Amino acid sequence: MTENKSPILVEVGLEDRSYPIRIEQGLLAQIGPDLASRDIAKHYGVISDDHVASLYGSHVMESLAAAGLSADLITFPRGEESKNLKTIATLSSMLADQGFDRKDGLIALGGGVTGDITGFLASVYMRGIPFVQVPTTLLAQVDSSVGGKTGVDIPEGKNLVGTFYQPGAVYIDTDVLQSLPQDELLGGLAEVIKYGVIADDDLFQFLEARREKILRLDEQVISSMIARCCEIKAWVVEQDEREGDLRRILNFGHTIGHAIEAASDFTLIHGMAVAIGMSVVSDLAVLTGLFDKNDCERVKDLIKDFGLPHTIPPGLDRQRIKGYLKTDKKTVDGRVFFVLPTRIGEVAVTDQVAEADIDAVLSLAS
Repeated sequence: MTENKSPILVEVGLEDRSYPIRIEQGLLAQIGPDLASRDIAKHYGVISDDHVASLYGSHVMESLAAAGLSADLITFPRGEESKNLKTIATLSSMLADQGFDRKDGLIALGGGVTGDITGFLASVYMRGIPFVQVPTTLLAQVDSSVGGKTGVDIPEGKNLVGTFYQPGAVYIDTDVLQSLPQDELLGGLAEVIKYGVIADDDLFQFLEARREKILRLDEQVISSMIARCCEIKAWVVEQDEREGDLRRILNFGHTIGHAIEAASDFTLIHGMAVAIGMSVVSDLAVLTGLFDKNDCERVKDLIKDFGLPHTIPPGLDRQRIKGYLKTDKKTVDGRVFFVLPTRIGEVAVTDQVAEADIDAVLSLAS
């Protein structure tokens, strides 16, 4: 894998629902002219949490105005606790009160929570209006902004209510990563490691060799890394848009990770929980005979080298984690599907994992 200078363009090819992913420094200032050239909507609602809106809301609004596009900035309280149906209802009422109709569109300005909320809102308001993604966290840039999965949480589990609804475009400005708190940056790197394990040994080696440059946000390295993740995600989505089979590989580390996240009452951020989940299922793959122990150690070492957690916090109830596993949205007929590495760059999806093996790795991971 080589380093590339921005700008970089990645295409998600879905016939009449194809869309571009633009990756570039300073891209926020160019969103308005690009949207105007695409004629996606006549008026936009910029949906953002109150924190991101204070950082970047004015930049996006100015770019839209300079391109002759009208827009309203609409905010909601920051945090995972806003990712629920009540927020969708509140935002829907705000759109209706401001006269939004089927020819209008939304812009998701923020991280994964904002992208999920805005995508879901766009998919159900007026039975569907267009939207675009402007992800401001590394996790959203490499993963959640691409592929059209939307959703909100309910008390029974994370993302249990949602839709598949593709954006019209994705704009990734690498400059915004400079404002990320360290734990948010590291959480995004967990998703990057995921892509190396599931699909690209070259990317995995790239991460091993360039850790220091990545952590100091070297522009050329970061842009190349984000682009490769987007290419992998685009390829998977093109083959399996609605998670019928292949797309399941994107859940590496997520099934247990989501359960850990929920069992922590969301005190663990998503990326940190996924890092733990990847470590746990790597051990599970070794235990079931699918994965070489040395490769498992490479995965766990990379997780640790980036400063990510690799063990379950000792205070988390293992039975509660198992309970959340059973309610995972990807569970079918009570069967939990795990994505297990077979070598670095390749994984297998299986529901044939003995409960005793699950108990064993949950006990070890502390």
